[in-house]
Amino acid sequence: MGTTTGELSPGLSLRWQNGALLAVDQRLLPHTCRLLRLDSVDALIAAVQALAIRGAPALGLAGAFGVALSAQAHHRAGTVDEPAVRADARRLATARPTAVNLARGVQRALGRLPQGPQAVLGEARKMVAEDAAVNSAAANRAADLVETLVPDRPLRLLTHCNTGLLATGAVGTALGAILELARRGRVAEVLVDETRPLLQGSRLTAWELREAKVPYRVCVDSAAAAAMSRGLVDCVLVGADRIAANGDTANKIGTYGLALAAARHRLPFLVVAPESTWDESLPDGSGIVVEERDGAEVVRHGDTLVAPADAAAFNPAFDVTPRELITALVTEDRADLLPHATRPSDTGPRPVAVTTSGEDGVFTAAARTSLAELSRELYLRGWMPGTAGNLSVRLAEERAGTALITASGRDKGSLTGQDIVAVDAATGEVRAPGRLKASAETAIHVAVYTATAAGAVVHVHSPYATVMAGRTAAPGRTALLPLTRFELLKGLGLRDPSHTVLPVFPNWPDVRRIADEVAAYLASRPDAAPALLIADHGITVWGRDLAQARSRLECVEAVCQLLVLGAGDGGTEPREDQAP
Repeated sequence: MGTTTGELSPGLSLRWQNGALLAVDQRLLPHTCRLLRLDSVDALIAAVQALAIRGAPALGLAGAFGVALSAQAHHRAGTVDEPAVRADARRLATARPTAVNLARGVQRALGRLPQGPQAVLGEARKMVAEDAAVNSAAANRAADLVETLVPDRPLRLLTHCNTGLLATGAVGTALGAILELARRGRVAEVLVDETRPLLQGSRLTAWELREAKVPYRVCVDSAAAAAMSRGLVDCVLVGADRIAANGDTANKIGTYGLALAAARHRLPFLVVAPESTWDESLPDGSGIVVEERDGAEVVRHGDTLVAPADAAAFNPAFDVTPRELITALVTEDRADLLPHATRPSDTGPRPVAVTTSGEDGVFTAAARTSLAELSRELYLRGWMPGTAGNLSVRLAEERAGTALITASGRDKGSLTGQDIVAVDAATGEVRAPGRLKASAETAIHVAVYTATAAGAVVHVHSPYATVMAGRTAAPGRTALLPLTRFELLKGLGLRDPSHTVLPVFPNWPDVRRIADEVAAYLASRPDAAPALLIADHGITVWGRDLAQARSRLECVEAVCQLLVLGAGDGGTEPREDQAP
């Protein structure tokens, strides 16, 4: 084994040069970037076991190059000593037992051995190129999914260990997704777990983020849960070393604890890894062999003893996170949404997302999250106090079929994706009856969905619209609130934005009676404005999606504020509706 100083090639941590494998010595970062020159299988195994080379995808590539080194060493007079190469391959494959990629990289390169050393080397180089493409695809897919699951603002992300270009051939997995989100302008800050005891987070991930000029802070491992509780984290992204057939995932020690904390705080927890990380031979995570490392890594920091000289240590390199704690498993080919965490009071897991790798599942999970996020936001504004108000979306993949609506009696300030009920968009009937009941105003949402092409409905008790509803209401009849001369009316998307009328319905104790009157009104006025008022009961607004419905809500509330404050009278006096 030799060393050479130099800079890391852009996007490449492993490369073949003049009959040897050049690899960044990850033990020396972030202070020294030095390349190891590995020209024998023994040198490569030593580098792998010492964590000079680490990261599941990178280990797979190193394993393949290790077979190339062995084939080169055992090539004499035009023939290869295959038994000797296969013996080296067995040692390589078991150098670290948890990461499945290492053994798979060895086996793939070994498959080209009958064609000679150059064929083996060619296969290893081909794997490097594939790794870059695979990681890029997985990172982009994960970034896309994150954007559907979190608020539309600069994000606070948390990651564990190192999953960037140092852990792969290029690009990275979870860190690759973070860098892609940063390129999209979506990252406010990354919290980087130290990842004790060998500090792959603070040494390697922080170094990569600094090089990429992405804002970050190193986070004490034991402070991650506290950061979540203080609202400093929007999403957690980690990698994987082996994924069992059922989705149980082995990753760097500390990942399981992060998943528990994320579940407690209702945060998306995403695992990003290549398809090669899946091990379908293992039904679940109980069969994953977890590497136990030398206790000296724990009781010493470099050459300094940090524990009693005779202290024993528990030093597993990995832990296994159950699938129930994982929001999504993302690869280059799919984004599998899994059942999420349970409430502390729940007796068992309850999914907040459809478990599917297709777009429908992603949409459903995003819709649940978006409903919960908007509910909490409107609660903070005082527009959905306590349990008042309700939101719904009609699922895009089956517009006439299913709607998701906030549950009855749920505090809007702490609403989560688990407080959403699926109902028939045409009847309001709950799709899967259980302990959750749909909002009492579901019938009004159904009336809107039946009469319009709306994709989302928002009902809130915003103050000025509620006041105007009370002022305009006509006892026992639907009244109309004319609105003219307001520039804000353009936000409603009307054919003629210069004027419109909003219906004000009586607040009947029987909500279905209100819904019937809404349905009749909308049926008689196909060009009606996408908003209505209910006497002393707030405003209902709709649009093609939640974003548009919210925007229209803002417009109507602003107009009502101007009316209440005396900036205009709307054009004419309120009048009774003459429609049936």
